[in-house]
Amino acid sequence: MPAARESLLDAAYAALARRPWSAVRMVDVAAVAGVSRQTLYNEFGSKEGLARALVRREADAYLAGVDRALATHTDARERLAAAAEWTASAARDNALVRAMLTGCWGERLPAPTLSAVPSSSAVPAQRRADGPLPSPADFVALVRDRAVTLLSVPGPGGPGGPGAHKPDTAELSRTCELVFRLALSCLSAPPGEGGVADLVRTALQRQPVRF
Repeated sequence: MPAARESLLDAAYAALARRPWSAVRMVDVAAVAGVSRQTLYNEFGSKEGLARALVRREADAYLAGVDRALATHTDARERLAAAAEWTASAARDNALVRAMLTGCWGERLPAPTLSAVPSSSAVPAQRRADGPLPSPADFVALVRDRAVTLLSVPGPGGPGGPGAHKPDTAELSRTCELVFRLALSCLSAPPGEGGVADLVRTALQRQPVRF
């Protein structure tokens, strides 16, 4: 992503932390980023375009964090526990991530339509932002499928070691979805530090999947 675009998104995110999105002004975002207002409009087209790009960036960052969490450990259960803990912490620290995962946007946040909007932008990143944005159900499927892809491969990088049993894909998919939905349930009533991972470990002890 070009430096100017990233700086503008950083400025918009910082402005959103201080005031409601309705009070965020494009001219102020451009000034904080150190670029002209015309550059801002060239990149995003409108304030709605800026909102969509900001939501898309935070969604991508959250999913990248899921990927990192799933690669943190060699034990499959610990990988899922780490992904669940990341989900809870990301939602706690980032209001946009929390809104995307729960569907509860609130009055302070932008609330772009999740369906694609007509785009005439010449900027590839903006054309992507103008496409469909993920709903809570989309996130469930995206995280579940990421986990299944990683954990269904036996040997190094997958569950067990060389020659390990390959889990049944349907059962594994249900288990991964269960873990993510358990993490989401903790967003409204968060447990103490490390509590999400502990809940996941306990739940996985009862699951039929052989990791």
